[in-house]
Amino acid sequence: MPTVKQHIDYSNYSLSNKKLLSLYKALVKPRLIEEKMLLLLRQGKISKWFSGIGQEAISVGVTSAMQEDEYVFPMHRNLGVFTTRNVPLERLFCQWQGKSLGFTKGRDRSFHFGTQEYNIVGMISHLGPQLSLASGVGLAHKLLKEKKVAVAFTGEGGTSEGEFHEALNTAAVWSLPVIFVIENNGYGLSTPAIEQYASEDLASRGAGYGMEAHKIDGNNILEVYSTINKLAKDIRKNPRPVLIECVTFRMRGHEEASGTKYVPKELMDQWALRDPIANFEEFLKEKGLLTEASIEEFKADYKKSIKAGLDIAFDEPMVNFDKEQETTDVFAPNRQEVIEPQGTTTKKRFIDAISDGLRQAMEKHDSLVLMGQDIAEYGGVFKITDGFVEQFGKERVRNTPLCESAILGIGVGLSIKGQKAMVEMQFADFVTCGFNQIVNNLAKLHYRWGQNVDVVVRMPSGGGVGAGPFHSQTNEAWFFHTPGLKIVYPSNPHDAKGLLLAALDDPNPVMFFEHKYLYRSNSAEIPDAYYTVEIGKAALVSTGQQLSVITYGMGVHWAQKACEELGIEADILDLRTLAPLDYTAIETTIKKTNKVIILHEDSLTGGIGGELSAYISEHLFEHLDGPVMRVASMDTPFPFATNLEAGYLPIDRFKDQIQKLVQY
Repeated sequence: MPTVKQHIDYSNYSLSNKKLLSLYKALVKPRLIEEKMLLLLRQGKISKWFSGIGQEAISVGVTSAMQEDEYVFPMHRNLGVFTTRNVPLERLFCQWQGKSLGFTKGRDRSFHFGTQEYNIVGMISHLGPQLSLASGVGLAHKLLKEKKVAVAFTGEGGTSEGEFHEALNTAAVWSLPVIFVIENNGYGLSTPAIEQYASEDLASRGAGYGMEAHKIDGNNILEVYSTINKLAKDIRKNPRPVLIECVTFRMRGHEEASGTKYVPKELMDQWALRDPIANFEEFLKEKGLLTEASIEEFKADYKKSIKAGLDIAFDEPMVNFDKEQETTDVFAPNRQEVIEPQGTTTKKRFIDAISDGLRQAMEKHDSLVLMGQDIAEYGGVFKITDGFVEQFGKERVRNTPLCESAILGIGVGLSIKGQKAMVEMQFADFVTCGFNQIVNNLAKLHYRWGQNVDVVVRMPSGGGVGAGPFHSQTNEAWFFHTPGLKIVYPSNPHDAKGLLLAALDDPNPVMFFEHKYLYRSNSAEIPDAYYTVEIGKAALVSTGQQLSVITYGMGVHWAQKACEELGIEADILDLRTLAPLDYTAIETTIKKTNKVIILHEDSLTGGIGGELSAYISEHLFEHLDGPVMRVASMDTPFPFATNLEAGYLPIDRFKDQIQKLVQY
């Protein structure tokens, strides 16, 4: 069992008496609230509680050292962040009870929320992503030339997450003004630190990132405040990340239901003697700044304010379900402005259309930042951003380390500061490394607490180029199931440019799929000027009476070629946008031809065709003169060899099925 230092030394810090008392009051407030919450938890009036008792000096000390307009990214045990920022207690209490006066309209619990009003951004349960968001805010500070710093909290258990490495590494490479605070409280739920990491301490990891690091006493409010205050002042002048390990102890369970039976009693007893409030009280008494009477007076005032806040919260009605509001709040409001093309046109390849769109978006939006692997001087593996550094500079066209998740999180952080981000996946397959950020942060943030995420994720995808299992997937169905994401998949250069510009105008997260085979094989006359194509609007690319083909991306070209070879006159509907779907266009073509076949490159099972066929069967059954048919790629991983790839893709099967449907 590690030896616990018993004495908290306050003698080395010179602060005014006013500041000492201010820090003491700030320490007491979250403790009194917690004691009340634990009582309410036992009474069944709140559903869950993650106690920070014994750790208050970290939250209070860090937040007190920050400027009010600087962002703090807390976790479960950081109630002191919220109270130090003077968040109204009635709103906190309503948040914990799932009421509308809280910060999430009852959609999320405890500290899983953010508030722009108080410059606080809460975490999600997947420990680590908030570190990247803080790095994104730090990047915005640098780009906007603001002398500010962001602070992000994590626990010692969270340092095992890949996001910890990605966020710190990127912050170090880019010299971002972020303070990363590790609250090392000894246990990750029941797993002791000795089973969490093998290094002697966590601060030593800073050297591996080329980052300044400090290990401090997390129970000493003066050491925490003074350390952060000194560092923050310096970082505002000389931007860089710093790692702080605060040694403390969790005096209660991971959450109340888990208890603390797994903790040796001697360890609990030793740390109880290092209580940050009791020790600081004794120090202030010795200095003559506190008396038992004044302590009771402080506490009585706080208890009154707690009761007043609770009275308001208990009087608030429970949140009501409103289907329209629930649906509407998934996305930030956006009235699409369709800018019609004007002026001259030039014949361009699909890849050039994408490059055109990015360039014109960068010219329109000064706040837009492009991020991706090798996209700067090299111009990206497909050369889409070739020449962009010369025009826009390396601050806005940024090479990234090999870390998809952190870069996506940094995009969210930029959004929090009102900036825009485009994140390029070098290949769509690599998006798996950033899946958590996309489906749990980008997609859910606006629904949870009203924060829009202005990020476009470009996804070079698709087969036909002999690239094998990890560079060929068209994985749009992974995201189609996730509310809060818009999904765009153009099939031609005109739509590629117009939809990309529309996506970059949109304040919501957009997954933008680009088929690699089309990059250099497909050309068309497209407008030279800025224009947009409406997101959510399908296009009829050919017309006929025999049947309807509903498809997108490469499927449009397969359908056109097959119908031409077979002499079939068909409506070919290019969806263009997969989320939201254009149900009106789908209904119109089916009511016209009465037969439909759905074609996509993604594997059959779980593909978008399944949802479309279900919708058609449910809503348009009486208009059908034949079965709804689906044709897609094999339910196998994507193969490499040319003959295997040809068998995997649905081209030949589509020809067979379309003839069967015509003859039905």
